[in-house]
Amino acid sequence: MTNDIHEQVTKYLTDAHSIEEQALAQLRTAPKIAGDPELARAYRDHLLETEGQERVVRELLEARGAQPSLAKDTVMKLGGKGFLLFARLQPDTPGKLHAHALSYEALELSSYQLLSGVAERAEELDVAEAAEGIGGEERRMMDRLEDGFDRAVDASLRALEPDDLVEQLRKYLADAHAIEEQAAALLERGPKLAGSPTLARIYSEHLDETREHSEAIEARLDALGGDPSSMKDAAMRLGALNWGAFFQGHPDTPGKLAAFARAFEHLEIGGYEQLRRVAERAGDEETADVIVRILAQEREAADRIAGAFGEAVEASLEAQGVVR
Repeated sequence: MTNDIHEQVTKYLTDAHSIEEQALAQLRTAPKIAGDPELARAYRDHLLETEGQERVVRELLEARGAQPSLAKDTVMKLGGKGFLLFARLQPDTPGKLHAHALSYEALELSSYQLLSGVAERAEELDVAEAAEGIGGEERRMMDRLEDGFDRAVDASLRALEPDDLVEQLRKYLADAHAIEEQAAALLERGPKLAGSPTLARIYSEHLDETREHSEAIEARLDALGGDPSSMKDAAMRLGALNWGAFFQGHPDTPGKLAAFARAFEHLEIGGYEQLRRVAERAGDEETADVIVRILAQEREAADRIAGAFGEAVEASLEAQGVVR
């Protein structure tokens, strides 16, 4: 732990570099499993951007006499390769990849916004400007991914047998229920780790919504003759508990938690956007209407968390006794 704000900027830069290393590990393979030529092109284009972003961050570190963290970079690279293996093993690989990519872009955007906030407070305007520029590229990639949900669903359904939309709808609903289980486990810990009253209130209020989402998904599964997957739910809840331990082990917990929570909202958004399209193609208007309502709340939660990043930065610096 350091109480010098300029050293904190260095720490945030090493975090940013490790995040770019994971992005590179994912983007080098993503075009091959995207399932659609336009989506593959978007990943290839962003790979070039990401290579430039990694150079910028590395040069910023070198200019201050620092180097990327080999340990952080290695862990993140392995994480990127691990996700790609997971995606390849799923029958709807293009859709899983697409939702995760949207979530990861949100994580990168959030991380750069937090870096910019710390750099501004340290009066390191060159770092703040670079972070804002990279953040703009991440946001534009998110926009491209938002425009590609129809293609992702088409690619996923083409790869699935048998071609039974109702059965696929049940599977998508079971996946959504498992994600809501992880969201609830994370949000249960959120208020205690938030570091600010505003963020604590956001996490608490969205926890109530998340429990309602889970019940709504269960109801639609029951109506369609399906049920949640206990194995998926248990695995997702375990993952959430592991993330909770990770946050508690870092002194800048409020910032890391806010960035991850916003990213997780976009993982849910990516999943629900695809689920809505599968429901519509299956002619299930009732499920589609439920998902539209849930989506609105997920997007609102993501926006509220992002709007409180200033408080997250202040809480993280305060927790570390940073001197400015």
